[in-house]
Amino acid sequence: MAIRHFLSLLDLSRDELRTLIARAIDLKARRQNGERDEPLKNQTLGMVFEKSSTRTRVSFEAAMAQFGGHAIFLSPRDTQLGRGEPIEDTARVLSRMVDAIMVRTFEHEKLERFTAHSVVPVINGLTDLVHPCQLLADMQTWFERRGDIAGRTVAWIGDGNNMCNSYINAARQFDFTLRIACPEGYDPDASLLAAAGDQVNLVRDPSVAAQDADLVVTDVWASMGQEEEQARRARDFAAYQVNGELMSMTATDSLFMHCLPAHRGEEVAAEVIDGPRSVVWDEAENRLHAQKALLEFLLSG
Repeated sequence: MAIRHFLSLLDLSRDELRTLIARAIDLKARRQNGERDEPLKNQTLGMVFEKSSTRTRVSFEAAMAQFGGHAIFLSPRDTQLGRGEPIEDTARVLSRMVDAIMVRTFEHEKLERFTAHSVVPVINGLTDLVHPCQLLADMQTWFERRGDIAGRTVAWIGDGNNMCNSYINAARQFDFTLRIACPEGYDPDASLLAAAGDQVNLVRDPSVAAQDADLVVTDVWASMGQEEEQARRARDFAAYQVNGELMSMTATDSLFMHCLPAHRGEEVAAEVIDGPRSVVWDEAENRLHAQKALLEFLLSG
């Protein structure tokens, strides 16, 4: 069987994504009922981290442990990558020793180079371009709460970053309309935007994006590696906070999501993230269940 990788949502078909979401919901229910599954017994996941993490590391480690397998955490301080070993050589060696590899790094091109030299499945744990594992969790959360997202309207408020890019791909794969509100100079990836066509609309006014939206999503204004831009970004995004006023423009049963960590009082008001429409804690937990389904898909078929 050909090796499958998961570098973006576009690596799976629409049907495969929906099947994966359904399996994640099933695995969550089985776990809550005290049932145990070990489809990956004696298998090992190598986890290469060049960016820090809470949810990604814990969810993948817990997923492998719950599935009867094992995960190995590798940072630049622990490997020869931190001493200048070519990423191609690391991929060749590591993929001969483990059953799958998760990579969390900066440049997407670096992930692609790694994948090209791996003989086992590679999973994108986050790059500067996209964060597809988070979208699996987000979609699982929506499906649990509201059913299929096809035909719905999602509003992205804030920076056109890797999460925004991932929502563009999700709009194509899950067939929803996406409205992106971001200031000039912070647009999402132009090629991804063009490929999405009419399913994605880019606007400057957050209230236009939020009008009657079924789901509102945001992220921090300054991502990892952008800390020196914090003050400038705070000024540029001042009108893009998701607060009670903005949420009042959305559909009456709308939900709010945030991939976390969140900065209350910046991109989101406390009244929203801690309010009744927020599903961020389910969303965070679902990283575990969605990634279990993904690992099972890639390693067991």
